Amino acid sequence: MGSQELTGHPEVTISGIFFCWGTVNRVAFLVDGFNLYHSLREAQRMLAGQGTRWLDLRSLCASYLPHVGSSARLGPIHNFSALAWHLEHSKPGVTKRHQDYIVCLRETGVIAELASFKRKDGYCRNCGVKITRHEEKESDVAIAVRLLDLLHRDLCDCTVLVTGDSDIVPAVRCARALFPASAVYACFPFNRQSLELKTVVNGAFQITKAAYARHQLPSPFRAADGTAIGKPEGW
Repeated sequence: MGSQELTGHPEVTISGIFFCWGTVNRVAFLVDGFNLYHSLREAQRMLAGQGTRWLDLRSLCASYLPHVGSSARLGPIHNFSALAWHLEHSKPGVTKRHQDYIVCLRETGVIAELASFKRKDGYCRNCGVKITRHEEKESDVAIAVRLLDLLHRDLCDCTVLVTGDSDIVPAVRCARALFPASAVYACFPFNRQSLELKTVVNGAFQITKAAYARHQLPSPFRAADGTAIGKPEGW
């Protein structure tokens, strides 16, 4: 199989080695929520404020299926994130907005996997003042575990990692060694790339900022029980 570049799709550019997996059927997506979130914020600024954060993740993922294989169909979508409770004092309602969005994603079939933020105290090297930060923990490991779990339990034939973070590279190497018949792709969020990740996957996609704007949930979003969830201001 040789290298190939596919064109003609309005929402992605594809680079690297691309394999034609004729038997690919179930395609799972593993989404690094915070890597994607920061990409969405950057895209929104560049789009002069046009909303991007009310993202229809299922619709966006489904738009890639023709590039994975002619018989590809959407499998499980796992979104890895965490609730930023520590920001409530400076950004009241930030957690509720995130929770509402998670509800909308779950209604579309997206599986939410929530980690947590951990407090980390340190000191400024210049002045010695104590600094408190919060770092999102566990998501990288959770993505790695889920990647191997899906393949081990034969819940997908192909996986797409929506991230620009190279921390997942060891897990990809392991997955490809243990399950050589299963393809692993990297889907880089807008303005995110990882050369290390690109070199170990079967192929790489780049999301455009315009794709974010096209794939937005309706507002208000109607849940199955009739509840209406409105898009937050500024999203």
